[in-house]
Amino acid sequence: MNLQEFHQLQAERAALKKMLDQLPATSVIDRMSLEDRKKEVEEALASQPEPSREPVRAKLTFRGKPIVGSHGMFAEFGAAVVNSFAEAVAAIGASQTGPLGTRGAIPKRDDYRLLITGTALGSFGFELEEAPKDNMMLFPELSPVESAIEQAKAIMEASLGTDDDLTEAISDAGPRALDELRTFLKTMADQEAVCTLEFKDEVFRFADVGQVRRSEQRLSQDNIHEEDVEIAGVFQGVLPKRRTFEFRVSETDDVISGKVGPDIEEARQINHILEKPLIIKVRTRRAGTGRPRYVLLSYELSCEETSTQGEQGSGHVE
Repeated sequence: MNLQEFHQLQAERAALKKMLDQLPATSVIDRMSLEDRKKEVEEALASQPEPSREPVRAKLTFRGKPIVGSHGMFAEFGAAVVNSFAEAVAAIGASQTGPLGTRGAIPKRDDYRLLITGTALGSFGFELEEAPKDNMMLFPELSPVESAIEQAKAIMEASLGTDDDLTEAISDAGPRALDELRTFLKTMADQEAVCTLEFKDEVFRFADVGQVRRSEQRLSQDNIHEEDVEIAGVFQGVLPKRRTFEFRVSETDDVISGKVGPDIEEARQINHILEKPLIIKVRTRRAGTGRPRYVLLSYELSCEETSTQGEQGSGHVE
């Protein structure tokens, strides 16, 4: 039973109760029939847990050669493009919580499952919904699907903007996540189709196939430059909830900022070691000629500090 069916049963129970209240006492047979149905509905509702929240929903529609007006789309395209979108969402979501390998199963893949709950007209496409855990109507308080779709949308939007826009959008998305999103774009471009994504009362759309192809090319490995570097300096501060940091570089006295990587669980601990000489390891990434963005991978006390304090750590310093 999905959430829509749960709500339908709730509505039916209310309607049955109203009908029974209004039914004359002489309508014995009708009353028995309605009471039997009301009992069935109540038993069905009792067998399911109360939904914890509404699932995340999105609408993905397409235009182009594989689409036949608002009537339908060719099945092979529909299957391929929805699957590639679902894989992109899963890979982006997984890369938000930890390192994602270039191959193999996506960690916690079931956390990012999507249901097709209906067809979306206008052009033609699908209504998508976050799948409940274990086929029940229970959803975590914070939805991993929501943040994954948000980032997928943000990256596609930024791919039509400047190199700096795209660099910012992809700063904490793993290479595999970008590859999966590029596969989604390639699936459309190869079939001369474009998409519109409606999510949280916002709409993103590609105007033509040329835009899709350009976005695909800008997410290619040839355009995304990434390397891991070590930098000496001192932390200026960290915002734990936003997981962002500022770090003053010893060599230039410049202050760089970026995101704290998922391998560092307790970002707030960094605020206990402000102004202490450190060596940080960061991953720099930029699209095209964009300014680099930083993701903090680990940190340790510099040799100067360890010689005076006799302590050293990686990713966590007491």
